[in-house]
Amino acid sequence: MTIDTETFESSPEDRLLHSGETNADRVMRFLATHPEQAFTQSEIRDATDVKAGSISVVLSRPEDRGLVRHKGNYWALGEVDDVAAYASMLESTRAANDRFGEEDIEEWLEHAVNDEDEATE
Repeated sequence: MTIDTETFESSPEDRLLHSGETNADRVMRFLATHPEQAFTQSEIRDATDVKAGSISVVLSRPEDRGLVRHKGNYWALGEVDDVAAYASMLESTRAANDRFGEEDIEEWLEHAVNDEDEATE
């Protein structure tokens, strides 16, 4: 995944080591660039550099969400409305992260409500 030089210059090295792009992101981007085609797992794996032992799981998760379809040995992009809704959610999350910063899970957990504590009150 390419980045602009401003991001390159302003990002700490550890952030650039981990682009944040997941295997699922790469698979979805690949399928989205070929919406009228279906591919075997090995074709998707080769095109996305996802490890052979991971491709099945990587495809099954978006399938559960309706983002990809599976028939026989072939996989294709999911229904347009489902993929569009997912893409919109991702873009909203990215925009919020750009504006307000990414969530710090440790900080969030410090303030999260513990259901067990509420049940004992």
